[in-house]
Amino acid sequence: MTDVDVIVVGGGPTGLMLAGELRLAGVRPLVLERRSRIRETPKANGLGGQILQLLHYRGLLDRFEAACAGPAHPAPRYPFGGVHLDFSHLAEPPLRGLTLPQPELERLLDERARELDADVRRGHETVGVSQDDAAVTAEVRGPDGTYRVTARYLVGCDGARSRIRDLAGIPFPGTTYPEVNRLGQVTLPDSVTRRDNGDVDVPGLGTIHAGAFTRTDRGVFGFGWLTPDVALISTTEEEPTEIDDDTPMTLTELQDSIRHVLGADLPLGQPIRLSRYQLQARLAERYRDGRIMLAGDAAHLFPSTGVALNAGMLDTVDLAWKLAADVNGWAPADLLDTYHQERHAAGARTLLHTQAQVALRRGQDAAADALRELFVELVADEQASFRVASLIAGTDIRYPLPGPGGHPLTGTFAPDLTLHTDQGTTSVAELMHPARPVLLDLADRPDLREVARGWQHRVDVHTGKTDHRPADALLIRPDAHIAWAATTGEPTDTAASALGAALSRWFGAPESA
Repeated sequence: MTDVDVIVVGGGPTGLMLAGELRLAGVRPLVLERRSRIRETPKANGLGGQILQLLHYRGLLDRFEAACAGPAHPAPRYPFGGVHLDFSHLAEPPLRGLTLPQPELERLLDERARELDADVRRGHETVGVSQDDAAVTAEVRGPDGTYRVTARYLVGCDGARSRIRDLAGIPFPGTTYPEVNRLGQVTLPDSVTRRDNGDVDVPGLGTIHAGAFTRTDRGVFGFGWLTPDVALISTTEEEPTEIDDDTPMTLTELQDSIRHVLGADLPLGQPIRLSRYQLQARLAERYRDGRIMLAGDAAHLFPSTGVALNAGMLDTVDLAWKLAADVNGWAPADLLDTYHQERHAAGARTLLHTQAQVALRRGQDAAADALRELFVELVADEQASFRVASLIAGTDIRYPLPGPGGHPLTGTFAPDLTLHTDQGTTSVAELMHPARPVLLDLADRPDLREVARGWQHRVDVHTGKTDHRPADALLIRPDAHIAWAATTGEPTDTAASALGAALSRWFGAPESA
């Protein structure tokens, strides 16, 4: 008998998202966070990519948008490898962003987890872990002393320096780049003149162009506007020594860095947010070691901003329902292994484009300038622009689901179809709020609904019509990825056999068996 079902080590966005997803699946998580309170220094200033659509599918996006007084919006321009890409010409940009500092994101996720009755303990540090065939045990140092807690599984969501990863002996190969990035959200004083196009004139320095990077032999300076009154300033400098993430950055440090890169002073006003980070490219050799899993920064580090939260929170959405299936006793034998297969491949895909950004960004000679100029020119084409935006957003991920000749939709994120049913109008997003598997019959196929009867307590069956039907039926996993799709007009025998195999593959043996 275990104390809880799943121990989650780390109470950042990844761990809190996992706790909420586990509670939706009826599992008892315990979140252990070594910090006594949410850290006010933001490691990230926003949320973007596929995770925004997932939050919409959980009915949470409106709540997150309300917290930052503005909706998620397509990213018209995005920094990529030291240049800014313009996606404003795309009719349906796949990349959206939400300006939401990480402390506020953590507060929202913490609030959600506690509403779902998750046990979140702050000021409790995991100092040891052991496992056997039946359970995993964590040794925890809390405010009242050391204690032990057992669970069926433990997930390390404890960041780049993950103790859980080290204790499990999971290699974390990769590269730490010898550069430090400093980021500031600040006001500018009246001595800095702002032009109508957003550029600014600085006495003794000249014109600084908004939305552009300035390169010198000492580093890179970036400038733009986060809001009409708040400037977003960044610097990148070569610094071979490792930085201390726990030491807050000061306005003086940012000013000194600007002076070093530009060779001149830029007057700064009031700081809103200040942060620094060092970029690494690392991917855990495996995301699972027996009853210990990794997610988020404990599993992967990317040498570019704006993608880590998206990847980490999506890890947990893939993992949670699979852990719950095992805890609840109906998981197929290898279901948990698919977590590593799917999310490690997704991590490798994200690592691919972020390392490509390193190659674009770090070159300082005329050849590198030519490469960046040519890249921007090529990505101005609509097809290439859409592809790169999808790559950044993670919307191009297609999980390698088994079976030859599958429908093109299998393995992809389910589209948010508007559905017309006997009970009124709904959508795929609304059906996914409970985080349960869904068989969506779009062609009134009683033959397929009959096949699903054996899984009726695990899989919700819905019938509806949509204006542009992509398939006769969709089997959607709790993480909103399509496990199987019936081709329009597919014969009963073929479709029924394939649906039965997919149901067994992902949701275990039928209850009548």
